Amino acid sequence: MIMSVIMGRYCRSCSRMESWVSLRSTGSDQIPAATLAVARAAFPRGSLAIRIRDALGVLFEDEDFAAAFSARGRPALSPARLALVSILQFGEGLSDRQAAEAVRARIDWKYALGLELTNAGFDYSVLSEFRDRLIAGSLEQSLLDTILERAATAGLLRAGGRQRTDSTHVLMAMRTMNRLEHVHETVRAALNALAAAPDWLLAQAEPEWFERYEARVEDYRLPKNKAERIQLGHEIGADGSGVLHAVYSQAAPGWLRDIPAVQTLRHVWIQQYVTIDDHLRWRTPDEQPPGTIRQISPYDSDARTGTKRDSHWDGYKVHRTEACDTDAPHLITNVITAPSPGSDYEATNLVQEALAARTDAGSASGRQGVHERAQPRPLRSPRHRTAGTDDARQRLAKRRGQRLRRQRLHHRLGQPRHDLSHRSHQLALGQ
Repeated sequence: MIMSVIMGRYCRSCSRMESWVSLRSTGSDQIPAATLAVARAAFPRGSLAIRIRDALGVLFEDEDFAAAFSARGRPALSPARLALVSILQFGEGLSDRQAAEAVRARIDWKYALGLELTNAGFDYSVLSEFRDRLIAGSLEQSLLDTILERAATAGLLRAGGRQRTDSTHVLMAMRTMNRLEHVHETVRAALNALAAAPDWLLAQAEPEWFERYEARVEDYRLPKNKAERIQLGHEIGADGSGVLHAVYSQAAPGWLRDIPAVQTLRHVWIQQYVTIDDHLRWRTPDEQPPGTIRQISPYDSDARTGTKRDSHWDGYKVHRTEACDTDAPHLITNVITAPSPGSDYEATNLVQEALAARTDAGSASGRQGVHERAQPRPLRSPRHRTAGTDDARQRLAKRRGQRLRRQRLHHRLGQPRHDLSHRSHQLALGQ
C-alpha cells in the first residue's frame, strides 16, 4: 500500500468519512401504556433501569445534542435515548452487541427508554458512532453534569457530602509493540502522512522503502536471530533518519515539519537511536529515557507505560470521584483522564479544581469541590492518621518492636514463621 500512497493514487486518511444525519426530536417523555403495564407486572420490585427512570425521570433531551448533528441529512436516532443506553450499558458492563440486544429484548430497558414493546431497536454499530459524535462535539462532560444536576434535584446528591477518589488503568486502543515493531510502524506512519505531498515524497523515496513499509509490521515475519533483528533495526533507523533529513532540508516545504507523524518520528528517533561519529545505532536499555516520557506508539503520542502496585499497562490512568455517603447512592461526580505515569497524589488538585468548576452550573458536587478547595487538606495514609497522638505512636513503636523480636527469633531458630508462636511458648516454659 505504501507504493500507491507515494505515487499519489491513494491517500489514506485517519478520519472516518462523516455521516450526514440531522436531529429530529422523537419525544420520550411518556412511557407507552402497554410498556408501563408489562414492566410493572414483570418487575414488581423494580430493576436498575426502572429505578433510574422513576427517580430521575427523562435524563436527556434531544436538543441537548444539537451541536453534534447537521441541520440537513437523514433523521438520526434519538441521541437522548442513545445516551441513556450508553449509561445502562456501562452500568451492566455490556458490549455494544449486548446493549443493542437489551434494547430489543428487555422490558425494563424499554421502560427506561420510553419505547413501545414492539420497537425493534437498532444496529449495534450505532453506539460506537454515537460515542464518536459525543467526543467530536466535546459533549461527554455535559452528560455527566446533567446526571448530577438531576440527581441533586431528586435529593440523591447533597452538598457537603463525603467523596472519595481512586484511579484505574485505561488501555490504549492499539496493541503493544516491541522496539523493532515500534520503529517500523513509526516510519510507516510518517511516510503515509507525507503522502500529502506525493511529488516531493516520490523524489525522496528510496527503492527499498516500497517493499519494507508497504504493509503493517504484523504482516511481516520478523527475524528471530538477535543479530539479524539488530541489523534490521539499524536499517530502519537509517530510513527514518533519511526521512527526517529530507523533511528538514531547505528544499522541503516548511509545512511538512508540522505534521504530527513527522514530529512523532523525530521524538522516537531521539529516544531509540544515538549517532556517534556519524554512526547510527540502537540505544541500550540504560541509554533510553524513562517510561514517563518514552513514546510507545506512533498512533497515540500521549500514551505511556503505567504502573500501579502489581499492575502494568500501556495507555492512560483515569481518576474517578464518587459520593460515598452511607445513606445515599454512590454516584460518580467527576472523571479525569491523565497520563499513566502520574501519581494519584498529583491528581488531587486537578480533581478539586474540576469539582469547583461546576459551581457555575449550580451542581452539588461543585459546591462540595469549592469547600474542599477553600480548605485544602493533605492526604494522609492510615498509618499517618494512627500515629497522630503520642499514645498512638507508642503503641505503633511497641508493635514494631514485637515484630522485630519475632523476626530475630525466627532467624535464630531457623523455623518457619508460623512455628514462632509455639516455639516462643516452649521457651517461656523452659521446655
